[in-house]
Amino acid sequence: MTRTITAEDIDGLARGAAVLGTGGGGDPYIGALLARQALGSGELTVVDLDDVPDDALVLFVAMMGAPTVMVEKLPSLAEVVEPVRALGVHLGRAVTHIACAEVGGVNSTIPIAAAAALSLPLIDADGMGRAFPELQMVLPTLSGVTASPLAFSDEKGNTGVLQTVDNSWTERIARVACVEMGCSVMISGFSMSGTQARTSLVRGSLSRCIAIGQAIAAAREDKTDPVDAALILLGGRELFDGKVVDVQRATTTGFARGRARIDGDAGTSLTLQFQNEHLVAEKDGDVLATTPDLIMVLEGDSGEPITTEGLRYGQRVRVIAAPADERWHSAEALAMVGPGYFGYDTPARRFDGTLSTAGASEPVA
Repeated sequence: MTRTITAEDIDGLARGAAVLGTGGGGDPYIGALLARQALGSGELTVVDLDDVPDDALVLFVAMMGAPTVMVEKLPSLAEVVEPVRALGVHLGRAVTHIACAEVGGVNSTIPIAAAAALSLPLIDADGMGRAFPELQMVLPTLSGVTASPLAFSDEKGNTGVLQTVDNSWTERIARVACVEMGCSVMISGFSMSGTQARTSLVRGSLSRCIAIGQAIAAAREDKTDPVDAALILLGGRELFDGKVVDVQRATTTGFARGRARIDGDAGTSLTLQFQNEHLVAEKDGDVLATTPDLIMVLEGDSGEPITTEGLRYGQRVRVIAAPADERWHSAEALAMVGPGYFGYDTPARRFDGTLSTAGASEPVA
């Protein structure tokens, strides 16, 4: 099925993407500005995965780097489309479709800007169903899709195309370039056919973002609970309600890393550990949920999602959790995105508090 996205859809989409972004993926407001600029008064064609031809050339378009930097280092439309053009030249064929690497914050709206500026259709899907901090952390990696050749560009006009031996090396080398280029670059890669896209992407991601964003806005308008409205669509649960009392955050090696403490009214405390995205939620020493399931922070009354760079002392927040795409709970996936990969000495715990079977014996990196 084919549908369209207009400038009027952007607010809802950006809000829903910021929820699914689990605190990361970049500032949704910045991406929304770019998307509106590219759309103007027009519309963008969005297609279902089943409608993508087998021989299509699909590319991810995304921001790579620390979300904290992008708040001040604003990208332009030229910077967004340059990696796509460079990769098309490198591959020697026309790009036919754009897709989101993740449905998190800015990385759900930057592909809209790229697709609109290049007059290409956008696929209603993404590579994660959430956001993760490293480039190789997408479901296509598990399906054997290579990240390289990967094109990247910055606001100064620098452009490069990287060819590597595997997706982990693409992340390592591109991250160094990203840091040297100001800790924030636009990228395009993971070239795949329509057949590969159908087997490796998460279906209906953009539609889900719009539905979540619109549900939160409608609940506020109706004076009902917007957090509950989001939870119904997410199929998740509320972990904690309280006030942010401490945030420790630093931009290191191209990531926003840190922890936040939230105190409840009954003397309880929740600690969040994050690397761009929230990775572990721990209440009074007990782990409630971990990556790869989704841990999200919403403003207590409005339900507005709060990114990790937006966490501030004194905010009244509600922390919720929801299930990830089930493919993330395989042993191979947990080795790439489970808590052990990030150095946490805890098994992977699902949003409902149960252990992920594959993650129960997961080694600590």
